[in-house]
Amino acid sequence: MSLVFDWSALRALTDGPGTGGVLRHQPSDFRVEELPAYPLSGEGDFLFVQLEKTGHTTAHVLRELSAQLGVRDRDVGVAGLKDRHAVTSQWLSLPAKYEGRLSAFAMDGVRVLTATRHGNKLAMGHLSGNRFQVRVREAAGQADVASETLAQLVARGVPNYFGPQRFGLGGLNAEEGLRVVRGESRVRDPRVRRFLTSALQSVVFNGFVSRRLERGVFDALLNGDMAKKHDTGGVFSVQDAAADSPRAQRGEVSATGTLFGRKVKPLTLEAGMLEREVLDELGLTPEMFGSRKGDRRLTRVYPQDTQVTPEEDGFTLSFTLPKGSFATSVLREVMKTSVDASAPDLGDAGGADEEGAE
Repeated sequence: MSLVFDWSALRALTDGPGTGGVLRHQPSDFRVEELPAYPLSGEGDFLFVQLEKTGHTTAHVLRELSAQLGVRDRDVGVAGLKDRHAVTSQWLSLPAKYEGRLSAFAMDGVRVLTATRHGNKLAMGHLSGNRFQVRVREAAGQADVASETLAQLVARGVPNYFGPQRFGLGGLNAEEGLRVVRGESRVRDPRVRRFLTSALQSVVFNGFVSRRLERGVFDALLNGDMAKKHDTGGVFSVQDAAADSPRAQRGEVSATGTLFGRKVKPLTLEAGMLEREVLDELGLTPEMFGSRKGDRRLTRVYPQDTQVTPEEDGFTLSFTLPKGSFATSVLREVMKTSVDASAPDLGDAGGADEEGAE
């Protein structure tokens, strides 16, 4: 099993024809709208600002905003990271005392959409999801194929893979992450080391999801799984897979995979055996991830509000995904190509680190 990200190494759910096509011919071909986790009250000590940006990373915009308004970096709150090569809207928070300075903020490719007060600072992960509108070009006459594939994903869920944006230049971050957990890396910056280790976590998770697809248990459960209820978010241990699997097949619950860390226990029984296969193939143990808190991540998610619009040269695909999920996982199923694999600087469209900052 390779540590370098490669779509061809990860099993797809759908086996029908792909549409092919080209993404990101221009920034407006890829639009992302961040969806807040809660309604804003209109009053409080913080100013929530919705920005639209084109051609900039989230970090670049935040640095410029901080410099122009004179606000400290640590006082600016953000819920997630967004693509550079796209038109994206996202929320950030500032202490309310900077409200009077906001009108003077000016940056090419960035505009303020709205601003309102709220009672708490925005934090990483404080969003419900992201709305995507993606134009696929050089795929004339393929809208019906896209619709058929998308219908399967709505019915069965999308493999919740971490996309190539997670793995950096050439998909190599996980290789350095392996050196970090082995004590062999020369990287000393703690933040960078955590980021590299998270890429390694992601490789293990992707391998676990791919194996479930290979074994025919993507929309079923195994004894030892930790399953999550889609309606309430409750997590439970699966002790009788035969009894619980019909709930998974109806889309009520899904298995979770382990993002290894000091506060998360590995899976047990059959699910644990599958998980250990991935670890063993990479020469890893759960204890090697002690620098991370760890988390559980759904192995599948369900796209909402889906739509396919035919275009003269292809089609436009619209859908909503929950936070932490990658649009590339949907696009890969529809197009059957190595979506964005050669564009490592795109940023993370809603796929921010579930653990946040430690």
